[in-house]
Amino acid sequence: MTLKNKKVLVTGGAGYIGSVLVRLLLEDGYHVRILDMLMFGGEPVIDLLDHDRIEFLKGDVREEADVRKALEGIDYVAHLAAIVGDPACAKQPDLARSINLDGTRMVYDLANEMSVQKFVFASTCSNYGKMKDPNAFVREDSELAPVSLYAETKVEIEKYLLGQDKNNTCKPTCLRFSTVYGLSSRIRFDLTVNEFTRELALGRELVIFGEQFWRPYCHVRDLSRSVIAVFNATDEQVAFDVFNVGDTNENYTKQMIVNEISDQIPDANISYVKKDEDPRDYRVNFDKIRDKLDFRITMRVPDGIRTIKQALDNQFITDPDNAKYRNV
Repeated sequence: MTLKNKKVLVTGGAGYIGSVLVRLLLEDGYHVRILDMLMFGGEPVIDLLDHDRIEFLKGDVREEADVRKALEGIDYVAHLAAIVGDPACAKQPDLARSINLDGTRMVYDLANEMSVQKFVFASTCSNYGKMKDPNAFVREDSELAPVSLYAETKVEIEKYLLGQDKNNTCKPTCLRFSTVYGLSSRIRFDLTVNEFTRELALGRELVIFGEQFWRPYCHVRDLSRSVIAVFNATDEQVAFDVFNVGDTNENYTKQMIVNEISDQIPDANISYVKKDEDPRDYRVNFDKIRDKLDFRITMRVPDGIRTIKQALDNQFITDPDNAKYRNV
């Protein structure tokens, strides 16, 4: 089967990452089906409904009938549907467990039953929690120490997928995404780089808590590209494996993020609140995805800051404080 005949199901395809991934898949010649309950509306993908290689199904990953319909004739699955982020999961823990755990298990089990070949699971570097050695970098084989319900659900599903029979038709791959940023058809302003840039671009005071803590960051477009890299790889390269997604040089403290924004907004108004404890503090190594899949990022944090600032300066987004731009 040629690439142009491959059919991909993107669960959560109308979301922040999903709406970018869907467009990249279409650019690469894939046929794409979206399954999304449109919790945040359908505007991010409404312009795609006329595309001759896209299908849209409004549905719930916890409903067997919806999932079976969505999986018919599908070769690969990109499973992004989830309650995403620590605050959103903390606010609705039962819903988070239901979608992130029960829904994901159902999608994988039915995908295997229906002979889907690849299953890419969107996990998170939050699984690492807090570094034991503040001078070290965590890798895929480092200890997982989730400190939030969100990360706990991701760790549990990773174990479920990687514990499947290696002879299963449907081969899972877990991608531990860095903290995401950047423009998307469904922009979010509850993410560090995006939020900090918004506040300072609008001339507001930005209050920083715990400026010394580390996170890795990766542009939404590059996270989406990593999913396609797995689809394009052989089973020997990716089946039943885990990859951190990002670039080792893109680990930043909050202070470093602020410094990058200040380079582009020199009159930024910033204040700091001392905070010595943060449950999450980790620097991540990304050699594995680079060496095994030849994956390299195309955007860096200053690039994301520049385009977000440009969108705000030119009023592409007229109401950036609107609740639809947050997951909570």
